[in-house]
Amino acid sequence: MSRVLAVAPALPPHVHSQREITAALGPLLAGDGPRAAARVAAMDRLHRASGVETRHLVLPLDEYAGLGEFGRVNDLFVRLGTDLAAQACTDALHAAGLAPADVDFVLFTSVTGVSAPSIDALLVGRLGLRRDVRRLPSFGLGCVGGAAGIARVHDYLVGHPTDVALLVSVELCSLTLQRGDDSMANAVSTGLFGDGAAAVVMVGAAHPRHGTPGTPHPDGPSPAGPEVRATRSHLYPGTEGDLGWQVEASGFRIVLSAGLPDVIARYLADDVAALLEPYDLKPRDVATWVVHAGGPRILDAVAASLDLDAPALDVSRRSLAAVGNLSSASVLHVLAQTIAQGPAPGGDGVLMAFGPGVSAELVLLRWPGGTGEAS
Repeated sequence: MSRVLAVAPALPPHVHSQREITAALGPLLAGDGPRAAARVAAMDRLHRASGVETRHLVLPLDEYAGLGEFGRVNDLFVRLGTDLAAQACTDALHAAGLAPADVDFVLFTSVTGVSAPSIDALLVGRLGLRRDVRRLPSFGLGCVGGAAGIARVHDYLVGHPTDVALLVSVELCSLTLQRGDDSMANAVSTGLFGDGAAAVVMVGAAHPRHGTPGTPHPDGPSPAGPEVRATRSHLYPGTEGDLGWQVEASGFRIVLSAGLPDVIARYLADDVAALLEPYDLKPRDVATWVVHAGGPRILDAVAASLDLDAPALDVSRRSLAAVGNLSSASVLHVLAQTIAQGPAPGGDGVLMAFGPGVSAELVLLRWPGGTGEAS
């Protein structure tokens, strides 16, 4: 077993309403010509229906018109992404009452930029992590990366039960803006995705902190995080072209199928049943749902396939409205908000996200305080 000690979200400082973002970025997609104004108006209607009210951007809004070629944009990703990652990691370690030198393993995930050395390597000297820290950078998991990160960190901690692990997600989705592309996929993504990062501190079952979640830090309390009980991964057949990137000279061009909610509706119930069955649980027994804020249709498909009551996904919908879809960082922001609001002691939870493949990652959680909790 492993336990989440702390989750720290981080957001860049430039926050704008959905209408402001559409007004600034819509013309960059629509281009010139007699139908440009009509295309921007159509984007505005689409963006209003996205469930997003505000988003945080890594650059001032007026700088997106001047973004240059892919190499320059990627340089921005590395520099600004490292800053945001460092903030999230510092906050997470502080909340957990641990020092950078305590960290034994770092898993880094992103799908909105690339670098070698990767951002996790750049964090070693900046944060004061040990030079012998084990690292695993990941690219390509997309929106599923936060859930997959927790699952893979859990796998590591099962084999290294005395260790401390740090999961880091950075997604600067706004830097993937494709000018002159008014396709439906690009219009949807430009109105849905925001910028953000998150860091998660986890410990193995034999670590002294595993059995004492919420141990106060000298400078402030640490919230009580859940224990990870089990994980499940699934690649859905015939969906390779439904979600991902087409990498071009201009950078990352979104691939986004309108049929993605139908894929979730077809497979999710069986996946959740397979995750819960070894623990003699049914969806009705799950008290807390931590779902990637992929968009209103994704959340509706999750609720319908699992027959969830309307309030079950309130935290995910609030996150979507406040910051948009943060790709791999999204489900970690939802987890942080869920922990902050205090789930029922001893309750079971399921964390999930969906990404390119199309893939799903599910994590079974147990909040501290119940009589059946393992230690």
